[in-house]
Amino acid sequence: MTRDRPILAVTMGDPAGVGPEVIAKAVPAAHERARAVVVGDADVMAAAVEVCGMDLSVDRIADVSAARFAPGTVPVLDLDNVDTLVRGEVREDYGAASLAYVERAIELAQAGDVDAIVTAPINKQATALAGSDYAGHTGMLADYTDTESYAMMLVEGDLRVTHVSTHVPLRAACDLVTTESVLETVRLTDEALRDLGVDAPSVAVAGLNPHAGDGGLLGDEDRDAVEPAVERARAAGIDAEGPESPDTVYVRAARGEFDCVVSMYHDQGHIPVKMLGFAGGDAVSGVNVTIGLPIVRTSVDHGTAFDIAGEGVASERSMVEAVDVAVRMCEARDR
Repeated sequence: MTRDRPILAVTMGDPAGVGPEVIAKAVPAAHERARAVVVGDADVMAAAVEVCGMDLSVDRIADVSAARFAPGTVPVLDLDNVDTLVRGEVREDYGAASLAYVERAIELAQAGDVDAIVTAPINKQATALAGSDYAGHTGMLADYTDTESYAMMLVEGDLRVTHVSTHVPLRAACDLVTTESVLETVRLTDEALRDLGVDAPSVAVAGLNPHAGDGGLLGDEDRDAVEPAVERARAAGIDAEGPESPDTVYVRAARGEFDCVVSMYHDQGHIPVKMLGFAGGDAVSGVNVTIGLPIVRTSVDHGTAFDIAGEGVASERSMVEAVDVAVRMCEARDR
């Protein structure tokens, strides 16, 4: 990045969800630190601006180079692929539209036209109807960038969490805990923390079993798979500790003892992040980061919220934080 403020491609997400609304609310807050261009449908964005009562004008553009990035203006790279907007509905054409926004954003990032991608939520049912086999953004981003090794990082305030596995059944998740998979996640975590500007990252590795196996009394996986991964990570120069008892390690990390916790499976990492995120009210503020990619990608940590779409009440907190994390990663990579 050689620009004074990074250019962010913000994908609009499912047209029927709250993505357009949270973007409309977040764009003014982002202006001083970043230049955001929405990749989506200009008419849908204009409707979202109206619903939210924002004093913004939608600037319909055909190319990022045409964006003015003026205060009070939302530049929209208009794919013009939504014929009729019906909020709150799962529709094949909306799924296809949301996938097209992500594809275009990836193309822009790979071409160097934007510095990062920030994604609003898509609806997995809608994208499945459109023929997509991806469970979400992550697999799509990995495939389109030819990335074999990647992971999910959640950021909620001072707590950061990465995952050895995510969207798989719990029985399968246990089988995915191997020395190699844990070691690779630790390595990706260390690199991502440096991308976030942490100069000397400390990584805690949660155990799979209660009390991290209690020396083999509560399972062998921590002794046989997780502990060797930590030892190999330390031998490679990574400040890693574990396996740590999963019932206390997240509290310790939130208090600043560690920069990130490597979790063994989806809920082990998501539950503490969600609890912390919702502790201050109903508005989630967490950020989802795909680590290991050659491009910067952050996302809101909530779904399409069809039940409140079109009411203008969806909180922009998570989108604002996602933009902030993307900016910090761009700046750290530039340094």
